Amino acid sequence: MIALLIILSFLGLCLCAFLIWFFVTRARGVCPFCAMKKIFIPRKITIHPSDFEDYAAPVQKPVMGWSSWNTFRQNINEELILETARAMELSGLAAAGYEYINLDDCWQSSLRDESGKLQGDFSNFPSGIPALIARLNARGLKAGLYTSNGSLTCEDLPASLGREATDAATIAQWGAEFFKYDFCHNSPDSGFTPPIEALDFSAPGEKPFACLGAADARYSGMARSIADAKLPAGNAIGFLSYGAGKASFTVHCEKAGEYVLTVRYRKLRSRKNPYLLVRINGKIFEVFFPATKAPSPTGRAQAIVELQAGENEIELSNPIRNRSDAAFLQYARMGRALQTATRGKKPIVFSICEWGFHRPYLWGKKAGNMWRTTPDIFARWVSIRAIYAHTIKLWRYASPGHYNDPDMLEVGNGTLSDEENKAHFSLWCMMAAPLVLGNDIRRFVKPDGTADTDNRTLQIVTNKALIAIDGDPLAKPAKRIKRGAVDVIARPLEGGDIALCFFNKYGGEKAARFDLNRLIDDAYFDLQQSSTFHSRELWTGEESTGHLLRVRVPRHGVKVFRIRTHSAL
Repeated sequence: MIALLIILSFLGLCLCAFLIWFFVTRARGVCPFCAMKKIFIPRKITIHPSDFEDYAAPVQKPVMGWSSWNTFRQNINEELILETARAMELSGLAAAGYEYINLDDCWQSSLRDESGKLQGDFSNFPSGIPALIARLNARGLKAGLYTSNGSLTCEDLPASLGREATDAATIAQWGAEFFKYDFCHNSPDSGFTPPIEALDFSAPGEKPFACLGAADARYSGMARSIADAKLPAGNAIGFLSYGAGKASFTVHCEKAGEYVLTVRYRKLRSRKNPYLLVRINGKIFEVFFPATKAPSPTGRAQAIVELQAGENEIELSNPIRNRSDAAFLQYARMGRALQTATRGKKPIVFSICEWGFHRPYLWGKKAGNMWRTTPDIFARWVSIRAIYAHTIKLWRYASPGHYNDPDMLEVGNGTLSDEENKAHFSLWCMMAAPLVLGNDIRRFVKPDGTADTDNRTLQIVTNKALIAIDGDPLAKPAKRIKRGAVDVIARPLEGGDIALCFFNKYGGEKAARFDLNRLIDDAYFDLQQSSTFHSRELWTGEESTGHLLRVRVPRHGVKVFRIRTHSAL
């Protein structure tokens, strides 16, 4: 009986706490049930990415290049990068299509300059990053840089959250053509928006020409006017938080140009900075409110916005219901900053490195060109197999210019066997993944400056037939056709060809077979009925004819075929 009373008392306290929270939340102009959704759907995006424009950097195929992190981690310097660029040329990697030299974390100083701009480490990059990029470009190579979508990078150096426009402009001015944006030290934008008293529009230095309040708004969803005695107007726009609703206005402007939007709002205690998304004629602007403990009841926040001559449609909302929504908006923010910064300059390939936690394959093409599907890779077979197992399921999300990224290549690193290195490279090519080397490519060059063509790692990563499959213009990744100890995966190629791979995930050599006629019934491959298939294995060069492929696949190995359905190979 005593235990029952204790349980009932505890449940009663919980109910009282919930009711207090419920009514306090409503009084703040927030839908309680909308706020609760961030608990129950924390990693599923609720924003409609189709409402946003694509990040439009032109990318004809998955990027190919080299990145410093896997081998050198934080120990990089100007000399190492230039030696690597030289090795890229002398080894034949550049001729094979590897063109990017990417500086990962620790290229930057802990100090921004007097204008708040990033700058290179003074000791390790004495010539400065712009000069280094110019030297790489002079070799016909492209340069890539790195920061994080957080307050600091993963190695606790200056990062770009809240400084997107400044940092995008800096790397564009320097001439970088690749940008990796990590997720360390991230702080998500808040789904909470305080009650909005009014919107004022003015030219800089002038009085407002338009002042709009709760009575002027058109409401949708749960958004509505709420009474608030602490505001001069006595009412406010409420219930915008956590995707609850929207408020819309029409504003007349005499002349097109940039204007100051001042948002007057009710200050409410908040641990995180409140947020407001403003669409003006379909273009996105954002307003960030400070977290506050200030005693005064009202505050102001400003943004620079663009208005057109005549009528302008204004929409207020806060679509953030969970961390996935916040991640999308933050990466899309950097994508927009890069678009603005590269106008009239070289385009920048935008690499989203969010580790796959918030399903970036659902929204990545609206923010960047490629998106990490998993946490970091390691030079261990279990890591490669796990990344493959997750990424192979995401084939439907890639398209020309937008690619699943299972992380950098570990070919040649650690204790991976020759068969494991071949399988690793083949699987990445089958999945239309970026091919970014992570080993010390200086080892591919002999002391006399010639390529070490006997180097097995170099032979693997310069397999022309596999590279052609990776960069096929259709950009359709492989899908799994048959699952088992030996997976069968296949992808359609331009001109009606098919790439097909047998993958032995586990131990021991295994026999496998596959009837190619099974692909005819799969719309993904768009094959016509054919009496003859011509197949070529891309590691051995062996050729065969017929609809039935029979193979023996070594432990942790692959057999990869390019298959044509017409008479000539």
